[in-house]
Amino acid sequence: MSVESNVVAVIDDDPMVRRGLAALLSASGYTVELYGSGEAFLRRAATCDAFCLIIDVQLGSGCGFDLARQLTLAGFTFPIIFVTANADKAVVRRAIEAGGVACLEKPLAAKLLMDLLIGSKGGRKAD
Repeated sequence: MSVESNVVAVIDDDPMVRRGLAALLSASGYTVELYGSGEAFLRRAATCDAFCLIIDVQLGSGCGFDLARQLTLAGFTFPIIFVTANADKAVVRRAIEAGGVACLEKPLAAKLLMDLLIGSKGGRKAD
């Protein structure tokens, strides 16, 4: 991954959320990769150019925290912004424990999301 990458990967099982985030991020100059499940992203993780991931906490039959754990175990170092419909204290704590840089409640505050993306740095695969 290039340090200058402007690719953001969105992993969310809700197509409306994916489309909304894609529109917001594209309008802000980001290239967006969309994935409807953690499994779909895992199949592409090794070749993904994203500098940051936006992962829904509830991924249909899966869990965003489980996806983050799988990525960490595989040696990936993507910064992760978790999103959820219910950002209570327990969920936020789990997001941070899972390595997330933030946990945002839906509907997302666009400026906060943009600020987090600007501040995100990271790599794709640990050496």
